[in-house]
Amino acid sequence: MKRILAALVCCFVLAGCSDLNQTQQRALGGTAIGATGGAILGAIGGNAALGAVAGAGAGLAAGLIYDQVKKSEQNSYQQGYQAGQQSAQPPTQ
Repeated sequence: MKRILAALVCCFVLAGCSDLNQTQQRALGGTAIGATGGAILGAIGGNAALGAVAGAGAGLAAGLIYDQVKKSEQNSYQQGYQAGQQSAQPPTQ
């Protein structure tokens, strides 16, 4: 019974994440990865909960920084693409 309940909870949690935008996905992914890594390192050091909290904070910050880098990269690409399209068009008379 506990396994079925755990499976249902996991399904509902994952279903709630289905309509996240790119920024939210990257923040959530960074937080999850950071919390996991922090919990592992915290368990080695003797306090898994503190490690998970610290890792989650660091992961959140890393996810948001990564999101800003990707947005800047996409913006630069779009600007270059538009400049290339404008320079490729023949002048009108």
